[in-house]
Amino acid sequence: MMWGWGGNFGTGGWIVMGLMMLLVWGGIATLVVLLLRGNHSVGRGFQGPPDDSERILNERFARGEIDETELTARRAALRRRE
Repeated sequence: MMWGWGGNFGTGGWIVMGLMMLLVWGGIATLVVLLLRGNHSVGRGFQGPPDDSERILNERFARGEIDETELTARRAALRRRE
């Protein structure tokens, strides 16, 4: 009796174990990359979603209430405030 040593898996068992190890290590590597990368876009730094004030400003520009120079001036003022 081998008492669990050796088993009867044969070559198929080794293949399955190898694939499972690749799956586990691939999952761990993926999690590490996602955690380190976070919400940062590559090469441009973090740009979060525009807040409500910028959204309203963009909507006013889209409706034609303000022109492009006023849009850029107000957007710059909003970003200086943050």
